[in-house]
Amino acid sequence: MTIEAIQQQIIEEFSAFDDWMDKYNLLIEMGKDTPLIDGQYKTNNHLITGCQSRVWLHAEFRDGKIYFTADSDAVITKGIVNLLIRVFSGQTPQDIFAADLGYIDKIGLKEHLSPTRSNGLVSMIKQMKLYAQVYKLKMDN
Repeated sequence: MTIEAIQQQIIEEFSAFDDWMDKYNLLIEMGKDTPLIDGQYKTNNHLITGCQSRVWLHAEFRDGKIYFTADSDAVITKGIVNLLIRVFSGQTPQDIFAADLGYIDKIGLKEHLSPTRSNGLVSMIKQMKLYAQVYKLKMDN
């Protein structure tokens, strides 16, 4: 499935709710489906800086695609990282690096997050795109 198709699917899931409390609950439920990071990667090297909560992110490159796993000590944050993993995991480094993440604004996520959580979201995106850039460079060499 393409990044755009996955984003559209997420937009449709969130559009089923008008109330942001229901959307937060959806986000919490989504967090329960996060592909969990292996304990060996729950280290400072995999901790995303800039997040209010502790978020660990690991990327694995196989068969030309990147697969992400993560964990967080906060349920909302776990849901946020899962939204990103759903879009990026299983995609090529080129597609991840070039992706426009318009779905985040379309579901209204940024405007309903605290400034520190919003900064954390940006940090997660930057880290995932950085992984994509590194793997792309490895592929090109």
